[in-house]
Amino acid sequence: MSERQTVLVTGASGGIGRMMRTRLAREGRVLRLLDVVRPEDPAEGEAVEVIEASVTDEAAMRAACEGVEAVIHLGGISVEAPWEDILSANIDGTRVVMEAARDAGVRRVVLASSNHATGFYDLENVPAEGLPADAFPRPDTYYGVSKVAMEALGSLFYDRYGIDVTALRIGSCFEKPWDRRSLWTWMSPDDGARLLEACLATPEPGFRVVWGISRNTRRWRSLAEGEAIGYHPRDDSEVYAAELLGDAVDDGPQGPEERLAGGKFCFTPLGEHMK
Repeated sequence: MSERQTVLVTGASGGIGRMMRTRLAREGRVLRLLDVVRPEDPAEGEAVEVIEASVTDEAAMRAACEGVEAVIHLGGISVEAPWEDILSANIDGTRVVMEAARDAGVRRVVLASSNHATGFYDLENVPAEGLPADAFPRPDTYYGVSKVAMEALGSLFYDRYGIDVTALRIGSCFEKPWDRRSLWTWMSPDDGARLLEACLATPEPGFRVVWGISRNTRRWRSLAEGEAIGYHPRDDSEVYAAELLGDAVDDGPQGPEERLAGGKFCFTPLGEHMK
């Protein structure tokens, strides 16, 4: 790495992007923030560059990738939506990002995939050590399909061009879990930043898939693949369990929305906006 590291973050105005902005700040690092919704201008002393553009805009993405050492691609639609929207923003948008990174000589890309790429896995059939991060895709929605396609594009650009690509099958990255299912899927913002730092620092180029989850007591996804690149999550959703569950009897996932990896996404009509 050079002394001045520039990292492009797409989708920087989204939920995860906003949470990562301060957490990824480092001496000698510039965060180049891109979104269709203009990110907030830099605060005094903040090493940030702001770009208002879409990941589907090829010219804008080529310009955004110039002089960049790594791309964290968070941009796109984050819920189920009509196929044409998913195709444009998530699948073709990822292609545009990967081609722009290749053409600019960017050597490292982190892709925000999703647990919904594997939404139809059933807890009852998961091995004791947890569902491997690179489990064969079983998407639950068109959104999930787009994340499978994202992973495939990452694999393609590693094999063809040698770009280091880590695809993160993110569970639920919010300040705190909000329901029973999220006790299994939660990734704290601090652990999200730790995971991204591990992706940026791993010394061995390759293509890999890693779960984006915290060290939750109730997790049923493997941490092994993340630990292999130096991701050691510290947070545990269990500290919120009493607040969420109260006096309710708690003996594991209740019903298919909790038993299936994708939760309610598995039952949402394809192509409909999530309520």
